[in-house]
Amino acid sequence: MELAIIVEGKNDRSRLKRLLHPDKVLILCTFGTPGTDKLERLRKAVGDLPVFIFTDNDPAGKKIRGLLRDTFPDSEQIYTRKGYAGVEGTPEEYLVEQLDKAGLSDYLNLE
Repeated sequence: MELAIIVEGKNDRSRLKRLLHPDKVLILCTFGTPGTDKLERLRKAVGDLPVFIFTDNDPAGKKIRGLLRDTFPDSEQIYTRKGYAGVEGTPEEYLVEQLDKAGLSDYLNLE
């Protein structure tokens, strides 16, 4: 794996798995607001990989983003647009645009 993306739930992960090379990108889930134990498990799973955080643009997503930012201070942030139903409800074209904007175009699997 070359990098890790952390999302909120399994539907978000499934959505991104369709767009990214599975052998290059590790996609992890918080499954809601992570506690200390979950944050530690995520930190161990990520290891030394570069981290991207892609959470929903709602109050819960912003809270999770804050916790993850504390755990992964060098992480890059990727955002959905307000009005979309989270990462899982964001149109594919917009997801691709955001991933590309984050510098992840080499990891896109759009075949």
